[in-house]
Amino acid sequence: MLPFSLILDPVFYAVAVPAVLLLGVSKSGFGAGFGSLAVPMMALAVTVPEAAAILMPVLLLMDLLGIAAFRRDFDRQLLMFLIPCGLVGTLIGTLLFRLLSPSAVAGIVGIFTLLFLAQRLLFPPRADAAPPSRFVGGMLTVISGFTSFIAHAGGPPVSAYLIPLRLTPVAFTATIAYFFFIVNLSKWVPYAWLGLLDWRNLATSLVLLPLAPLGVWIGVRIARRISPVWFYRMLYIGMLLTGLKLTWDGFFA
Repeated sequence: MLPFSLILDPVFYAVAVPAVLLLGVSKSGFGAGFGSLAVPMMALAVTVPEAAAILMPVLLLMDLLGIAAFRRDFDRQLLMFLIPCGLVGTLIGTLLFRLLSPSAVAGIVGIFTLLFLAQRLLFPPRADAAPPSRFVGGMLTVISGFTSFIAHAGGPPVSAYLIPLRLTPVAFTATIAYFFFIVNLSKWVPYAWLGLLDWRNLATSLVLLPLAPLGVWIGVRIARRISPVWFYRMLYIGMLLTGLKLTWDGFFA
């Protein structure tokens, strides 16, 4: 008899399997636009903190596969700026985790995501427009680290900074992959300290783990074949769906 149990509810796996595949695709194909939907989808069957904890080992494997696939394509200088800001966000998330409800964080992230998209559609940037300032980028990246810690929903804030920089699809995806590898790695000790990494969650993660390579493989093939125009269109669609879902979870669910 096993010394630990795992989740056996078929409803959980009905939402968790597509959530993990979607997360894998987002990890390697579309930055993190669609990936922020994974926790809200799984939250249909379990609590948000439990969903976040279950995804931790899955995220680690996906991150390793992602950085292996794009190990020569990331923007080193940009990463040197993003990583410290993201780690500040995870520290804030650790300190405030027990004070803020996941639904409140989801709602805030959703609203900011929709506002960013509205700004991009209503006031599209000119070809010669200057990229966002370092201050704005730093604040968005801190928010990304914070929301990633709370609900693995760090994609939209950092994407809002990176999209106007007009990176190639592969450089965008590679930089995001390395950024979230470091951010997600930094969450393990705080998650254990907060009591989220129990045997039940870890055992359930092992059941879902084989889906990680499949999702990443699909995403890598997409990222290396899609045109920049369609890449960013799909990224916007992913952010739109994420923003709507997170806003609904935060204020109406």
